[in-house]
Amino acid sequence: MGDGSGSHVRIVGMFAGVGSGLTKVAVGHGFDTIKTRLQCSPPGTYKGAIDCLKQTVRNESIFALYKGAIPPAVGWAFIDSALLGSLHNYRLFLIRNGMTETTPGSSTERLTVVGHGLAGLAAGLTSAFPATPMELIKVKLQLQMQRYAVDREFKGPIHCIRQIIAIQGIPGLWTGFTGSLLFRSNFMWMFACYEILMRGFSRFDNTSFALNTGTATFLSGGFASFGFWFMAMPADNIKNRMMATPLASHRQSALRVAKAIIQSEGVKGFYRGMTPVVLRAFPVNASALFVYEGLMRVFGAEKVRGD
Repeated sequence: MGDGSGSHVRIVGMFAGVGSGLTKVAVGHGFDTIKTRLQCSPPGTYKGAIDCLKQTVRNESIFALYKGAIPPAVGWAFIDSALLGSLHNYRLFLIRNGMTETTPGSSTERLTVVGHGLAGLAAGLTSAFPATPMELIKVKLQLQMQRYAVDREFKGPIHCIRQIIAIQGIPGLWTGFTGSLLFRSNFMWMFACYEILMRGFSRFDNTSFALNTGTATFLSGGFASFGFWFMAMPADNIKNRMMATPLASHRQSALRVAKAIIQSEGVKGFYRGMTPVVLRAFPVNASALFVYEGLMRVFGAEKVRGD
C-alpha cells in the first residue's frame, strides 16, 4: 500500500475528518433536531415527523430547526477528525498485522471486509470520548421549545456548559457516555457495508456501467448509512434519552433507559425518530464520505481504504 504510514497521511486523514464533520452539520442538522424531539418528548406529543416539523416551525420559527447547531458545527470537525482519522490508522494497523487478502486480478494486498468492520468499531469507540459532550449540549439545546432565548433554561452552548459543570461537575459533560459507546460501536456496520459496496461498484470497471471514484464513494456512503442506522437506532434512542435527563435529576444508566423504553413503548420505542433518519441518512453520510475521501485523494492519501 505504499508509505501510507507516514505522518503526511495521518495529518491528511485528520484534515479530511474536519471537512467531513462540517459537511454533516450543513446538510443534516434540521433533520437531527426533528429526530431528537421525536425520541425525547413524551409519547403523544407529536403524531409523527411531519407534525413535529409543523409544530416546531409554527411555534418557534424555521430557525428552531437549527437550535443546537453551534456545538456540532464546532465539535463535528474534531469528532469526525477523531473518527475518520483514527479509522485510517486502525486500518493501517490491521494491514501491518496481516488482516489482508489479495485483490482479485492482481497481487496487491488489501484489508479484508472484516478488517474494515473492526477498524470502524475501534474508530467509533475512540470518537465517543470527544463526541459525548458535544452531543449532550446539542440535545439540551434542541429540546428547548421556547421561541426566545431569554425564556430558555440554556441561553447558548457556553451557558449550557457552565450550568452542567455547576450542577454536576466536569464529569457531567459525559452524561450518556455508555449510550454513546453503544451507538458509536455501530460504525462497524457502516464501514463494513461501505467497503462491500465499493467493491461491488468496482466490478463494473472497464464496462459501460463503470462509475468514477467520486460517484461510487457518494453512493456507497449513502447506502451504507441505512445499514448503520438500522443497527444503531436503538442505541441512539437510549443515548439521547440519557442526555435529555434534567440536570437536577439523577443520571440514568443505559440499561435503565432501555428497560423504561420496553416497558412504556415496547420494541418499537427503540426506533422512534426513524423517519427523519431515513430522510437524512443518505444525503448526510454520502456527502460526508464524499468530502472525506475526496480530500484524502486531493492531498495525496488516496489509498485510504487499504487497496
